[in-house]
Amino acid sequence: MLYMRCSWVKSEQVEIDYHDHEWGVECHDERYLFEQLMLECFQSGLSWSTIIKKRQAFRERFDNFDANKIANYDEVKINELKNDPTIIRHEAKISAVINNAQAYIEMLEAGLSFDKYFWGFTNGPSNISGLEVTNNLSDEISKDLKKRGFKYVGSITVFAYLQAIGIYNSHEKSCEMRREYE
Repeated sequence: MLYMRCSWVKSEQVEIDYHDHEWGVECHDERYLFEQLMLECFQSGLSWSTIIKKRQAFRERFDNFDANKIANYDEVKINELKNDPTIIRHEAKISAVINNAQAYIEMLEAGLSFDKYFWGFTNGPSNISGLEVTNNLSDEISKDLKKRGFKYVGSITVFAYLQAIGIYNSHEKSCEMRREYE
């Protein structure tokens, strides 16, 4: 029997594994929530396939997305990252991740985790369908994150993030995973 997945999943195992075990799965793990948003920032303007294939390199280069370490990156580390072909070497995105780590730490110090923050906008996971790439919720969260000092968190990026962490079940109707999470 053929296992039906979302049409964006190609034949590469890393994409299959991500789709089958992570994408759209309700997540409350703080480190993963931070990592996922930072990867979504890097994805802006690129395909997710590019990012997921480089995810392990991102984890290694960005200290397993330890926000405290990233927030203190100096020029030497930034230059290392800008010259590392195993990741996306976009200077503004690298700077945004460092900036976002600092903004994230400020949120934590104020008693607001990403888990409380993002899930606080919802009453739990919800199913969505269609071809939308933004909505009122992603607009609202994007504006709020920007007020908190985050960068590269436009509404499209936030919408993709909400899908990734399971706030939205956006699996296609023909996908086996959609039925699993309904």
